[in-house]
Amino acid sequence: MANVRQSSGGGQGLKERVRAFWQEHPCGTKFADAEVGSRAFYEAVEEHRYRTEWHIPEAAGFDRARGLRVLEIGCGLGTDGARFARAGALYTGVDLTEAAVSLARRRFELEGLPGEFRVADAEALEFADESFDLIYSHGVLHHTPDARAAVGEVRRVLRPGGRAVVMLYHRDSYNYRVNIGVLRRFGARLLHTEGGLRLAHRLTGEPVESLREHAARLKEDAAQYLSAGEFLSRNTDGAGNPLTRVYSRREARELFEDFARVEFAVHFLNKRWLPVFGPRLPRSTEARLASRWGWHLWIYATKGE
Repeated sequence: MANVRQSSGGGQGLKERVRAFWQEHPCGTKFADAEVGSRAFYEAVEEHRYRTEWHIPEAAGFDRARGLRVLEIGCGLGTDGARFARAGALYTGVDLTEAAVSLARRRFELEGLPGEFRVADAEALEFADESFDLIYSHGVLHHTPDARAAVGEVRRVLRPGGRAVVMLYHRDSYNYRVNIGVLRRFGARLLHTEGGLRLAHRLTGEPVESLREHAARLKEDAAQYLSAGEFLSRNTDGAGNPLTRVYSRREARELFEDFARVEFAVHFLNKRWLPVFGPRLPRSTEARLASRWGWHLWIYATKGE
């Protein structure tokens, strides 16, 4: 239960570190080589997203959102938001950083899509009670210091009978139990030497620049870097990432306990960390394995009438 009951753990200082990290590293920008903010940039980001996470359109239900007032918490570059808007949703996107909001707004302008954007803190949303029919948040709330406060805000701004669709990182996943818990911990030993760093690059495909940042943080304070919470954070969304949490189904159910109905689905088997046979998996087999060991825990929570 400790994972769910943690709250601010560092207060505004931690929140500001989270904000600063994502301001500097807007989610998804590393997946495109084109000029940031160009049409080619957004096209490359979108192609990568739905090629590697092909389950998202169906799991999110973009095409079922016509006419719904949709709020996305953590709009990022506006990739999923554009899908909602194209489907006819009345879309609003918020993000903790100005960098993300500016890039998402630019994307909508390029495509001529309707939507509203604002910088906002998920733990203190500036919307009236019962403002939205659907709240969507993909891979965001496990980065906020007080996830329970954020979920409380989700429930507050949802209309009675409205639904939240939220993805959190999955504790009982191959990525957490094996990749992060075993392989990456073992691999950290390689980062002490230049030769080891190069070997880690060849074995994993991780960019050398990223591995150098991990090596620097390991050298600076090995005990802190290798501590459970710190190691998880640094080995999910970048070596500088200050905060990530993972959730089991039980922990997620507790987090959403004030909702009338909570259902789950598990997706995304990160095949990059399945040596040899991962890239060769048929999609049907990948989906079956991901439904048990996937990294993304999707939560469908309905607010009571």
